[in-house]
Amino acid sequence: MATTYKVLGQLKPTAATATTLYTVPASTQTVVSSLVITNITNDATTINIAVRPAGETLADKHYIAYNNNLGGFSTRFYTLGITLGATDVITVYDTTGKASFNLFGSEIS
Repeated sequence: MATTYKVLGQLKPTAATATTLYTVPASTQTVVSSLVITNITNDATTINIAVRPAGETLADKHYIAYNNNLGGFSTRFYTLGITLGATDVITVYDTTGKASFNLFGSEIS
């Protein structure tokens, strides 16, 4: 099995829209090491993060962070160690569309 260390996803989602940040490719496993979220404006925003096994439809049980406030020009670092299987999905949400999400980890195939 080969391990590839990489940027798994980078995204500035549309305001108030749950958006896929990363989907594990078929025949691949992923270890998510960190997620960095930066509010690139002076206005506060609220963020959500969800992990959806096998691409399930988004539901309350999937949230690992919900309704978290992120102040203007601030950054939040999550050190995760989350293990994901093929077709698992990380979904992000930002109420104002002012945050950027950067996901880092390893793909094993």
